[in-house]
Amino acid sequence: MVIGIGVAVTLLVPLVPLFQPYMIQFAMLWVLILMALTWDILGGQMGYNSFGNVIFVGVGMYTTAVVQREMFFGAEYASVAGQSSLSLVDYLTGLGIGMGSGAILSVALAAFLGSGILALRGHYFAICTLGLGVAAGELASGWDYIGAGSGLVTPLPPDGVGESSTFFYYVFFVLVVITFMLLRWLYSCRFGLAINAIRDDEDKAEAMGLHTTRYKVVAWCVAAFFLALTGGAFGNLMVFIDPTETAFAGATFGVWMVLMAVLGGKGRLWGPVIGATVFHVLQETFWTYLFGWQRVALGLLIVAVVVFFPLGIVGWVRERFAHRFGEAVDPAARTEQVTLGDGT
Repeated sequence: MVIGIGVAVTLLVPLVPLFQPYMIQFAMLWVLILMALTWDILGGQMGYNSFGNVIFVGVGMYTTAVVQREMFFGAEYASVAGQSSLSLVDYLTGLGIGMGSGAILSVALAAFLGSGILALRGHYFAICTLGLGVAAGELASGWDYIGAGSGLVTPLPPDGVGESSTFFYYVFFVLVVITFMLLRWLYSCRFGLAINAIRDDEDKAEAMGLHTTRYKVVAWCVAAFFLALTGGAFGNLMVFIDPTETAFAGATFGVWMVLMAVLGGKGRLWGPVIGATVFHVLQETFWTYLFGWQRVALGLLIVAVVVFFPLGIVGWVRERFAHRFGEAVDPAARTEQVTLGDGT
């Protein structure tokens, strides 16, 4: 009932005149939720903190733009870049094929990379993925075919799609719904139990006959698939793709993925959704009222999250109001826990 009302309200938001000037911010919210949800597959559910998921965003973004360029412009693209010269059918066809191609390429890349680096654990895996993200940005900056350091302009949406921000608002919303429902199903079946077992104790999981590497690679491929779809649409929303500031933006999106999942409560399905929403609202507030100090405020937010919300918002609420979630609480055990925590 509550979810149905939320979906109905979400679909009606673009129709409210008051919200029209802010549609790009609403569209951006869905992008951040998608990033947080996909990062949580490895970082929350499986316990592998990846800082390289932004690779798949960039691969999907560039693949979609290149497919659109080669399908309809070819060698003439430089002279028509940034012009709305595509029909509605051509634009949607190119966008769909491009996003699909980016998703396939990203899954193949995740399978190839994952079979090697997912043998690493802990901070070794985190550092390796961080290096991959930086390397991808540098490679894109030197590859003339995709614009190199000058970036790449995507075709402008034709008039038939209406306001591009509203169009992509619905595109990202559909992706969020599909991603959320798929992850909800995956976490409730054997796959979810397997990656949770890897998080709790990978050595014991292997000793019990679980093919941990296989599950880890599949988890990364699932994340890569949805991140590539997100990147393909996001590049068209932004119209211009910069290799390090948009496509492989490890310093922003790469870090924000982690922060949003931790803020909401990693390892919990609703945690990344709540964390991304709160983060986006705070970030827009900082950029509006603390211009010049917004990055300082964002840094303090990261510190506050780690210190005061180690379990995230969802974890904090469930811990304080466990009885409201159907969890039995033993008063004696709680008293003993508090006593031990105080060191008395």
